[in-house]
Amino acid sequence: MNAAGKRLGVFLGGTFAQGQGVTNVVDRAVELAHEVADAGVRTVWFGQASDYDAPQLAALVGRAEPRVHVGTAIVPMYPRHPLLLASAAKTAQASTAGRFRLGVGLGARTVLEPQFGLAYPPQIQHLREYLTALRPLLDGEDTAFEGETLASRPVGSTAVAGASPAIPVLVAAMGPRALTAAGELAEGTIPFLAGPRTLAERIVPVITEAAATAGRPAPQIVAGVPAVVTDDAEAARERVSAALGFYDSIPSYRKVIATEGLSSAADLLIAGDEDTVAAGLRRYFDAGATEIMITHTDLFGPEDRARTWSLAQRL
Repeated sequence: MNAAGKRLGVFLGGTFAQGQGVTNVVDRAVELAHEVADAGVRTVWFGQASDYDAPQLAALVGRAEPRVHVGTAIVPMYPRHPLLLASAAKTAQASTAGRFRLGVGLGARTVLEPQFGLAYPPQIQHLREYLTALRPLLDGEDTAFEGETLASRPVGSTAVAGASPAIPVLVAAMGPRALTAAGELAEGTIPFLAGPRTLAERIVPVITEAAATAGRPAPQIVAGVPAVVTDDAEAARERVSAALGFYDSIPSYRKVIATEGLSSAADLLIAGDEDTVAAGLRRYFDAGATEIMITHTDLFGPEDRARTWSLAQRL
């Protein structure tokens, strides 16, 4: 956390795990976490794809590098049952001595349905039911839940020794109904590729009002922002464009990109010297983000990574 009380963290996506010369994904994640901590940054996030397990990797990294907080950004809720996800999250919380945050999301239906061969339930209803079932499980309670999209009936104790304090839940929400559910039932949101205009006009007001109406604290708003300090901004854009092209095909991301007046996800990359990147990141704080998660630095070499992470510490 910087002097202004704003947090900055680093996201390590699947690209670091697929890098040339990586012989053990856990060893590589721990190595990068040491680099992040040495640069003075204190939060590391892991995404969930089809390879490693994000909560487990976060637990291992947080255990090995006690200077950082860790989190998932994000774990798709479907088809992972709340009982299973709560168990993983509580284990991570115990492993890291309370330095874990759980980021969850609906995920992309067009990806999840064919991947798992299972029909996705009504999304907003499932989100509400999932969060309602998840919270008591995270708190070690044995409360049963009966909904229309899921049922949760714990058999035996769900308590995990050492899994304290309460695990914050952040929802990858950008639409109004999902944001309202997140404000009412979670600790905040973790939007990705939602630029400053989208944050200020469509995300911050909705989730903040929902949390206030529900009598909850002001929400955490963790903005995922692709950014890199580099001497070759054009080359950086080409590299990130290949990594972000997937999001241009997902309707929810197309909407937020269009809100910024941009044509592709790669247009949201902040690349250039320290002053350029610092100014771009400050726009997100000005728009209402309480925290920034810098993404895609793992696409670049040690020098650019170090410059970016050093800037995050100084900002």
